[in-house]
Amino acid sequence: MGQFIPAHYHHNMLMDENRMGNFRAAIEHVVFPGARVLELGGGTGVLSWFAAAHASKVWCVEFNPAMVAEARRLLAGNINGDRVEVVEADAFDYLPPEPVDVVICEMIHVGMLREKQVDVIETFKKRYREKFGPALPVFIPGAVIMAVQPVRQHYDFHGFNAPIVQFQDGRVESTGTVELAEPSVYSIIDFEQNNPPEIRWRGTFRIARAGTLNALRFITKNILAVVKETASTIDWLNHYMTLPLAEPLSVGAQDSVEVSFEYRAGGSIESLQASIRAELRRQPDSEAFTPAP
Repeated sequence: MGQFIPAHYHHNMLMDENRMGNFRAAIEHVVFPGARVLELGGGTGVLSWFAAAHASKVWCVEFNPAMVAEARRLLAGNINGDRVEVVEADAFDYLPPEPVDVVICEMIHVGMLREKQVDVIETFKKRYREKFGPALPVFIPGAVIMAVQPVRQHYDFHGFNAPIVQFQDGRVESTGTVELAEPSVYSIIDFEQNNPPEIRWRGTFRIARAGTLNALRFITKNILAVVKETASTIDWLNHYMTLPLAEPLSVGAQDSVEVSFEYRAGGSIESLQASIRAELRRQPDSEAFTPAP
C-alpha cells in the first residue's frame, strides 16, 4: 500500500469475529503438533499465536517497527506467546532458518487489490525452493475465488447523490443493493500454483430483472483450509466491494451485458475502476426499464 497500516486498523481486525473465527478454525485444522510455522505480515501476532497452540516454533515476520513492538508486547501477555519469535523484516526478503510446514499470510483485500498477497507468496515460493528444495509448505489461505456481479446500487444519501465505492458485509443482506444477474467467477488463485499478477476478464451476463445497472459488485472468498474428512472448506468471505459504473445502463430482463476489466494484483481500486467497460446487447422482446423521473 506504500505505507504502514496504522495500529488501530490491526486492532479492529482483532474485533472482526468473522475473520478471527475462521482463521482460528483453519489454523487449528492445519497446524499439527510439533509443526514449524511462518507468518508473513504478522501485525499483532494473533494468527501466529493461534498456531503456537500446537506448533513447536512460529516465526512471525512484520516490517513495521511499531507493530513489531506491539506484537511482542501482546504475545508476552499470552500463554504460548514465547513460542512465537517476532522478526522485524520485509516479507519480500525473509526466509526462515529451516524448512517450515505451514505458511500463514493475510495481506488480503477484496479482489486482491491494494495489498501484496500475490506478490509476497510468489516471491516467497521462488526463494524457498532455491534454499530448501521443491517441496512447499501448506499455505493459509490456500486459494482465493473472485467473482463479479452486476447490480443496481443505492447512491442517495439523504438527498445527496454520491456514486462512491462501497464495502458491505456479505453475510448481511444489503437493502440498498438490487442484484440484476447471478455472479460470475472471474479468477481463481491457487497458491500451490504459479500465479501471474495480471488479472483480465471478459464475460457476458444475462440480466434476470429490469433495472438500472449502475455498479459492479466484487466478491472475494478465501479458502483457508480444506477439510478432507467432510469434503468441505473453511472459508473467509471479504466484505463485498461495489464500484459505480461511469455510465449507468438501463437494462431489461433477458438483455445481455458484456463486461470487461483488467488490473494488477496489489494495484489500486482506481486502476480497476478505470478499466471497467460494460456494453448492452438488448434482446428484441425484452422488458426495458425506464427510471422514475
